[in-house]
Amino acid sequence: MASEASPVAPAGTGKPTLVRSIGTVQLTLYGLGSMLGAGIYGLVGEAAGVLGSAIWIGFLVSMVAALLTGLSYASIASRYPKAAGAAYVVHRAYGRPLLSYVVGLAVACSGLTSIATQSNVVARNLIGAFGLEGVPVSVLALGFLLLVAGILFRGIAESLWANAVCTVVEAAGLLFVIAVGISWWGEQSLLEFPPGDSGAVDASLMLLVLQGAILTFFSFIGFEDTINVAEEVKDPERTVPIALIASMLAATAIYMAIAVTAVSVLPWRELAAADGPLTAVVARAAPWFPGGAFTAITIFAVSNTALVNYVMASRLLYGMSRQGLLPAALGTVHPVRRTPVVAIAVLFVIAGLLALIGNIATLASATVLLLLTVFVVVNGALLVLKRRPGERRGRFEVPAVVPILGALVCLLLIVARVASGDWVAPVTAAVLLVLIALTYALFARGQSERLAAFIEQDARE
Repeated sequence: MASEASPVAPAGTGKPTLVRSIGTVQLTLYGLGSMLGAGIYGLVGEAAGVLGSAIWIGFLVSMVAALLTGLSYASIASRYPKAAGAAYVVHRAYGRPLLSYVVGLAVACSGLTSIATQSNVVARNLIGAFGLEGVPVSVLALGFLLLVAGILFRGIAESLWANAVCTVVEAAGLLFVIAVGISWWGEQSLLEFPPGDSGAVDASLMLLVLQGAILTFFSFIGFEDTINVAEEVKDPERTVPIALIASMLAATAIYMAIAVTAVSVLPWRELAAADGPLTAVVARAAPWFPGGAFTAITIFAVSNTALVNYVMASRLLYGMSRQGLLPAALGTVHPVRRTPVVAIAVLFVIAGLLALIGNIATLASATVLLLLTVFVVVNGALLVLKRRPGERRGRFEVPAVVPILGALVCLLLIVARVASGDWVAPVTAAVLLVLIALTYALFARGQSERLAAFIEQDARE
């Protein structure tokens, strides 16, 4: 990290602040790490069951769909490089503190469920890898959370270096799969779709591609994490858009190459039936490679997902506090480490409680729906701001059609998830929205003056 890092200070205050120390490479790795999670190791098999050997098409279509909202976020970061930037632009566009509050806490909820889930996954993998059957999962999960919290408290530089190491390891694991399987490319057709009920290829290929794109879309939703560290990025108006787009394109290239490799080495039916699809691919393409090595890679990948979400959520709470949407204490920055220490501690307590619950899959599915709803609202906010006379322009602008299409794609995904027949996640999402609104009414309704003052000060700056 560069030594010329500069603090981010609210005008007219002498309080300790965050420090601008993140460069383009670190931020790109941060964005890439948020997308290259351990889920890809199982997702390839699920996608093969939907798209056959054409799973690369699903990743391509889902990347285009995700990139629409990603470009909107890049434009927002170019205009307003702030922690909790999504909540900020929502209020700037609509002037509704409640809506901004809901947007911010919905994103925070998605981060918290991810942190708690990944801590339990890490704990179970550690038990399997090191024979720790006598140690409770909850103890290891809380220990892991404490370690991650310690890294975050230490500093953003340390957090990003830990992220870089994990990202390199998990990317190396995927690149190894590609390397040992690339000689198999061309062995199988890459356009073989699953047959319909009649035994012939289903004529509605568009529907199949859509289903596959919906499944693979969620590989990319980590892109929104990037905007929340904008106040610690050097030259954020330029760096954030570059890093966000570069990380999405890099993730797409890796995912598509993995998809082609997987269906080239294994027929798609075997791939769909495999418990560990990529482990099965390596077992056939490189039988000499120790299968247990993927356990270590999985631990790095899952740890990275938790780390990235922890960084994102802590900066989100910090940003919302400064904007007046959350108690001022959450905006407290450690005078030496320059990290949002109170936000980090509060997240540790909440994530720890969720980790102790264990299986929170329904809650995680609900927060994914909330996140898609946030994307719709944020795309709409960018469109409003683009059309408002005299509104600030950024160094990275996108045409109005980008947020329009981004909002429509996310609406389509919401409809598809709700129409799937599983009503538990939508109902849980609705309950979460009600709880967030009640929290606002009880604790934050009188803070609208702080938010208005924050935005007025920002306009002057």
